[in-house]
Amino acid sequence: MEVELKISAPILLPRDIIVIVGSYGSGKSEVAVNLARHLQLSQTEPVSIADLDIVNPYFRSREAIKVLNKLKVRSIVPEGGQFYADLPIILPSIKGAIENKQGKLILDVGGDDAGAKVLSSLTDAFRPDGYDMLMVINANRPFTSNMAGCIKMMNQIEAASRLKFTGLISNTHLMEHTTSETIELGLKLCGEVSGETSLPVRFVSAEQRVISTMNIEQIGHPVLVLDRLLLKPWEKPGQT
Repeated sequence: MEVELKISAPILLPRDIIVIVGSYGSGKSEVAVNLARHLQLSQTEPVSIADLDIVNPYFRSREAIKVLNKLKVRSIVPEGGQFYADLPIILPSIKGAIENKQGKLILDVGGDDAGAKVLSSLTDAFRPDGYDMLMVINANRPFTSNMAGCIKMMNQIEAASRLKFTGLISNTHLMEHTTSETIELGLKLCGEVSGETSLPVRFVSAEQRVISTMNIEQIGHPVLVLDRLLLKPWEKPGQT
């Protein structure tokens, strides 16, 4: 059954290209595919998502291609035998999608500065004022557990990608052990990073079961409700 996406306020992403980056294990690919679904359901522009994650062979946006295709979200991913390849494949169609504006384009980028380096080969396709690059912050990851670590990671990603951050996403979680206190911890850290960098918190993301226990209006930011679309091979139905 489809999970209805509910938000307390509109998620404001006025630029057409949305680059989702973060530390390894931050949950950025899950955020990227759920954001693509949300945009497709909440506005009239066409939505595309491009898989630029060449780091993690399990949690990549291409794994949700069936759900996204059903919603008519265009997925730009390797085809045929290269679909599951753990190879640094940069599709020419991704650069074309960046250059030829056609609705919203979400780029799901690999973790840390190593994953973000792939963007440097595409920098000339970006207009300086034509993209949002959003840092997914998960306070439960070792390199982004405090403000200093987050800013260091952000500086490394900017240097590797040759692009600049325009906003933050709070996505602190502990998978199935996530509680409202987990979300509040992440919000506190994200607020500290926002205060230090002057970058806005664009939205908070969390699963329905957790958000339903919280007063969304008191969170103070738009909320993207996540439905887990990316599963490890052994978590998928029929697998043991």
